[in-house]
Amino acid sequence: MATGTEPSRQPTGVHGPTRAAIAARHLRTDRWWLAPAGTAAGLLAFIVYSTWRAFANADYYAAPYVSPFYSPCLAENCREMRGGPNLDLFGSWWGLSPALLILVFPLGFRLTCYYYRKAYYRGFWASPPACAVAEPHAAYSGETRFPLVLQNAHRYFFYAAVPVAGILTYDTVLTFRDGDYAWGHMGLGTLLFLVNITLIWAYTLSCHSCRHIMGGRLKHFSKHPVRYRLWGWVSRLNARHMLLAWSSLISVALCDFYVYLLASGTFTDPRIF
Repeated sequence: MATGTEPSRQPTGVHGPTRAAIAARHLRTDRWWLAPAGTAAGLLAFIVYSTWRAFANADYYAAPYVSPFYSPCLAENCREMRGGPNLDLFGSWWGLSPALLILVFPLGFRLTCYYYRKAYYRGFWASPPACAVAEPHAAYSGETRFPLVLQNAHRYFFYAAVPVAGILTYDTVLTFRDGDYAWGHMGLGTLLFLVNITLIWAYTLSCHSCRHIMGGRLKHFSKHPVRYRLWGWVSRLNARHMLLAWSSLISVALCDFYVYLLASGTFTDPRIF
């Protein structure tokens, strides 16, 4: 039974009673909204494209190139790829696109990435929209509740992303064949795959989880010179994590689209030698 004496719920976050009471949402006069809007547009474009390609279940292999969206191919309904990443672990019962079996790992890694969290929190949820701009939400719980508490799985997705990057490295080596699987050849696609795998490894190793693995929980760097050196290398990459996140996202989509053009007969791979 309501008595009318229940305490009213206090707002939290930037509107909490312990924060400065500023009526204006912000005092910025620049076009601060361009950055989150551009981020949201870029991420949305990739989501639409990758969803289309993941469910297409076609035009993902043109010898010797295999789309990174479909590698490794874990179902029986995969295209036969000579020497390629055919790992029939799920048998014939899987009738959907084989890309759905593998994309969960690299996408999970990126979805829980510290940079991407910042990007889509600001771009899609306005939490907060930008620096020095108050978020419009009345309450704030951080990443302590479902579903955002699942962001803590990022370190485990890192362990899954490393072998996936290793398989994509193997795919890149296979691009030094021609359409008849003869070694010692190189096409335009080979260059694209080389750039892509370099960016993927750089993005993966620049991850905050990787940096923690290299140098975390150490009290004395002087007693662990090898880990200190590795931590230093990863830290330099980590400083460019945002740039690597975007460039590797673009490169992996570009490689997939290039394979799509080849497999659909729209384009012929120019040979360098």
